[in-house]
Amino acid sequence: MTNPTPPPTPSIRPASMGDVDDLARLVHAAYRDPTTSGWTSEADLLGGQRIDSAMLGELVEATDTTVLVAELDGGVIGSGALTMPAAGVTATFGLFAVAPHQQGQGIGTQLLESAEQRAATAGFETIELTVIDVRTEVIAWYRKRGYTPTGETRPFPYGDERFGVPKRQDLRFTVLVKPVGPGGHEPAH
Repeated sequence: MTNPTPPPTPSIRPASMGDVDDLARLVHAAYRDPTTSGWTSEADLLGGQRIDSAMLGELVEATDTTVLVAELDGGVIGSGALTMPAAGVTATFGLFAVAPHQQGQGIGTQLLESAEQRAATAGFETIELTVIDVRTEVIAWYRKRGYTPTGETRPFPYGDERFGVPKRQDLRFTVLVKPVGPGGHEPAH
């Protein structure tokens, strides 16, 4: 019997302005490129862009946000944005993407755990994220990692094409939370 190949272990670091274009391409491939087969694709729900380089640059330079980059063999293969407001107990996580050809190998879990650990270390009690509510498989993935739907929904930004062009009119976001620090429990390492 042979041992299964261990999952790749990317390096995870804060993004710099030099990463912005690579990150924009990665996020587009993961979410909007209809020719990729990644399970995170929203191409059936939304056209247009997910984010552009200018918007990403603003996130990278924001004082309350850390855009995380996962790299493997010198290439950008994952991203996530962790926002930790100065006077808050809840951090938010978004812009979560893994290159379609790298999905299913544990890279997303490693990125998410890195964000959770950063939030816990900074003293945040919970992490909140949002998922388009019809993406039940994505919600199930987060639930397996300890995130719970709050029952709250938020509207999709219809009319703001910076976030995409909806192909249907019933999109909204489900809010999920997970305790990660003081007042909650520590994330798994």
